Amino acid sequence: MHSVAVQLIELGAIILALGLLGSIAVRFSISAIPLYLIAGLAFGSGGILPLTDSEEFVSLGAEVGVILLLFTLGLEYSADELVGTLRTSAPVGLADLVLNAAPGVIVALLMGWGPVAALALGGVTYVTSSGITAKVMGDLGWLGNRETPAVLSVLVFEDLTMAVYLPILTTVLVGAGLAAGAQSLAIAAVTVAVILFIALRYGTAVERFVASPNDEVLLLKVLGLTVLVAGLAQQLQVSAAVGAFLVGIALSGPLAHTAREIITPLKDLFAAVFFVFFGLHTDPATLPPVLGIAALLAVLGIATKLGTGWLAARRAGVGLKGRLRAGVSLAPRGEFNIVIAGLAVSGGVDPRLGALAAAYVLILAIASPLLARLAEPLARKIEGRGKPQAQIDEDLPPEIPVPAPALDDAAGKAASGTESGDEEPRDDVKEAKEVT
Repeated sequence: MHSVAVQLIELGAIILALGLLGSIAVRFSISAIPLYLIAGLAFGSGGILPLTDSEEFVSLGAEVGVILLLFTLGLEYSADELVGTLRTSAPVGLADLVLNAAPGVIVALLMGWGPVAALALGGVTYVTSSGITAKVMGDLGWLGNRETPAVLSVLVFEDLTMAVYLPILTTVLVGAGLAAGAQSLAIAAVTVAVILFIALRYGTAVERFVASPNDEVLLLKVLGLTVLVAGLAQQLQVSAAVGAFLVGIALSGPLAHTAREIITPLKDLFAAVFFVFFGLHTDPATLPPVLGIAALLAVLGIATKLGTGWLAARRAGVGLKGRLRAGVSLAPRGEFNIVIAGLAVSGGVDPRLGALAAAYVLILAIASPLLARLAEPLARKIEGRGKPQAQIDEDLPPEIPVPAPALDDAAGKAASGTESGDEEPRDDVKEAKEVT
């Protein structure tokens, strides 16, 4: 009985602390992710007051957090949109992959951590945080700008890449031999293909099964189906996160909108628990030795994402100011990066990789929103205040209007908030809600 009381006290303290940290983040218009990581560092292994009694619940809550994060990302797309985006954004997406994964791969090899760690760290440095990007663009009123579809197409391509990357990473981490590894990857590929086939051909039937006029019943069905499929995917050697992502894809239209609304509070709670859990298992004493490398990777990460955003916006016919905004919008790292590092460390990779990933995410999660606020002043300085600001290619239409990953339907509505050729959105453009 005493143990249960202590667990409840620790759990209540954790949730209350998360609420207080979230209010601080809202007050200063920054992402709450670095604050959650710091809280985990403070009360985890090597922290000032380690929490042990509630560790089992926090561990399970962290797993649910990853599942719900990926499920809500999947809700943003239909299977048809995924296939279309894969075709149209492939050149920029491949450039994004090469530019941003290469620094992580090179650093891991130079550190002598081996090829498995290189595969994991390449993923850490590659993928953008859709949640932080959503908040930055919403806070700064950029959702109606002409570069936004280009940014969103890059994010969609990254999410698709993760659907392929995570099964490969988990197979490599378990140390399967060539035959066993090929078998695992084949099972993963078949599982993903089956779920996508169901989403494409029988998505309506899935929606009818899940749909309910009662929010409580809908929540139970959605949550149960998502966790069930995620568990089955994990059993079939596919990442549980990928399974949840594909369940989200199977739901579309008004049902996806309603499901997102009712699942968001749970997702926010368990996602916060996940970030705390990662911090709990990172010893603060391991951070100082890797801070220099993390800072170097962060600088390279900002530069490579600027290159990606510049290329994507240029292909969409956007001018200098929009290209800079696109680049800084893609700079944040967050939820996916921590997921990858957590999988790697739990799979036996050098624990310093976890510390490096934590420091890397902390630096970029804090620096990226600040850089975003400097993008337009920098563009004006480059263009020259006394020179005409108009860009000839500003009037060209965006290349592809894709839905926003990790953004609410407000993102789609916001796309109409800017008149053709406008550089800035109108005041009535709605902000998207923060995902993480």
